[in-house]
Amino acid sequence: MAGSSKPPRLDPEWLAHRFDPQDDAVHFVRAPRALRNAVPFLTDEHLPSAQQPVVVSREDAVAAAAPPSPLHFVFHSAYCCSTLVANALDSKGSASSLKEPVILNDLVGWRHRGGAPARVGEVLDHALRLLARPFEPGEASVVKPSNLLNGLAPAMLALRPAAGALLLHAPLRVFLGSIAGKGMWGRLWVRDLLMKQLKDGLIDLGFEPEDYLLQTDLQVAAVGWLVQQQLFARLAGQYPDRVRTLDSETLLARPKEALAAIDRLFGLARAPGLLDETVDRVFRRHAKFGGDFGREERLAGQRSAAEIHGEEIEKVAIWAEAVAAGAGVATDLPSALLG
Repeated sequence: MAGSSKPPRLDPEWLAHRFDPQDDAVHFVRAPRALRNAVPFLTDEHLPSAQQPVVVSREDAVAAAAPPSPLHFVFHSAYCCSTLVANALDSKGSASSLKEPVILNDLVGWRHRGGAPARVGEVLDHALRLLARPFEPGEASVVKPSNLLNGLAPAMLALRPAAGALLLHAPLRVFLGSIAGKGMWGRLWVRDLLMKQLKDGLIDLGFEPEDYLLQTDLQVAAVGWLVQQQLFARLAGQYPDRVRTLDSETLLARPKEALAAIDRLFGLARAPGLLDETVDRVFRRHAKFGGDFGREERLAGQRSAAEIHGEEIEKVAIWAEAVAAGAGVATDLPSALLG
């Protein structure tokens, strides 16, 4: 990979993309705003320059970076319109969005491989600083991490005491339908999520480790959902002044109200009149694949999943609700964004 003895001029187009703990270095790639808006995630497959990074020591990168902008978070439990929200929040002069920056995923992997907690925390602080470099003066930065970062959400909120956070999730049956509808890949994904949640020490539902081998794929999906609900409820209780919760179906039913409320939560200065334009432009396209896609198309997909997998979804949902009751997990989260 390309290297550099001194940092490039770190204008906002230089995205802090990867972290190498062995060399204590940050990999920067060119990612203009238009590209960031067009792609679903800031991953290698969507960044043409990902294979030609400029490699800078972490110390030099932090020293060269301009003072960070206000930073806010969209934490989510996956398959709940979080990419759509990030797209809607990116608005010139108001906020710059970052959709699942890989540098944060690198810190999770490092942590799981035995990275010292204090050292991971220091680099997390620096990574957030390097991400909070918006394109326009006065803009805030909104980071939507991968849901694999949820185990680090408490640390991120502690590191940024002025940050607001939206905790976005799908209702249980909607989430299970999304997983079932994605076939083998969705079922593999929930098992990978379970393994990472176990490594993060997030699971406290009364199961023994061997129990997970006896659970069906959708039961594992439900466990992952419950774990994230438990974490979100705890964060909402810990930070009542700056954390709000929202479910995907309320978002889609009331997009203008939801977006206006998120703007208020984050203190974003969206230009008057842009709210309607943003809703019309963003909420009627598929957030990941483009093309016309609104609430009706999403509901049609949910109906299709229910027709094929409805019996399994309902049985697992009833089981998960019983597990939630036994473990004291709130299936309806507090601190709702919308009343």
